[in-house]
Amino acid sequence: MKKTETTRKRVFIVDDHPVFRDGVRRMMEGDEKFTVCGEAGTAAEAITGVSRQKPDLLILDLNLPGKSGLELLQDIHAMMPELPVLVVSMHEEGLFAERVLRAGGRGYVMKMEGPEKIMAAVHRVMAGKVAVSEQMSSTILDSLSRPATKKSSSIISSLTTREFEVFRLIGQGKDSHEIADALHLSTKTVDTHRVNIKTKLGVKNNTELVRQAVCWCGEQG
Repeated sequence: MKKTETTRKRVFIVDDHPVFRDGVRRMMEGDEKFTVCGEAGTAAEAITGVSRQKPDLLILDLNLPGKSGLELLQDIHAMMPELPVLVVSMHEEGLFAERVLRAGGRGYVMKMEGPEKIMAAVHRVMAGKVAVSEQMSSTILDSLSRPATKKSSSIISSLTTREFEVFRLIGQGKDSHEIADALHLSTKTVDTHRVNIKTKLGVKNNTELVRQAVCWCGEQG
């Protein structure tokens, strides 16, 4: 007997690119186990839509206007802790996967991996498992088994989600004005984050902050 829409798992898609959302919709509805119950291009739309639709799975991008996908993930997890969230992003898995899992996500896959791997991650998350690459899984397990050797990682994990994003962009060579534009913040707010990051990382000046950010991004890339 063919599955009806009422028996399919309901998926909500959050991505700021309509073309990508359309591609994910087609991909999901090509599988008889799923149907798309809603879409959003911003965090605000996502909160409203997810609250209304009560989906079985959320597929989330990290690049969103206004509030980032990481911040949205934390909000959604607080609101609906049982909702599985799969992050599908253009960013390197090594930079974000572990933080996504700590924020309540159940998986991370890069957009460049293509439809087959994205769908494999969807099925894995819906089966109650965590979906990351084998290399990332080994990295995470290694960091858990040898915490004493991961001092730099533990320091980075002390940063808030917004501080982490600012730190990452510093490591890409962006100045405060460019970071403000990228994160839709004021330069004053970015400079405040820079001060907080320096305090948490124990660095004394902006030159040292940039050096650490560049080194960290290089290690994670």
